[in-house]
Amino acid sequence: MGSEESEVDCNETIERLYTYLDGELTDERRHEIKEHLDECAPCLGAFDFEFELRQVIANRCKDHVPESLRRRVHDAISEEERREASGRSS
Repeated sequence: MGSEESEVDCNETIERLYTYLDGELTDERRHEIKEHLDECAPCLGAFDFEFELRQVIANRCKDHVPESLRRRVHDAISEEERREASGRSS
């Protein structure tokens, strides 16, 4: 690894898990966190938990809209667009 200044410890790794998962770190910092995760089982376990939790939440929090409602909304938007267009041409 590089200089000791650039190495990350467990506290920093855990503190930055969310930004790591969100892809909001610089490439250098992301690489450092990844190296730490590869070498530290407890931090990797925390990462795995957070990653899986996000997947579960994402999969369960999807709204399922009935097709009939989708059609009604589409028709209402189309009708509104027609009214606006005819109002401009008058």
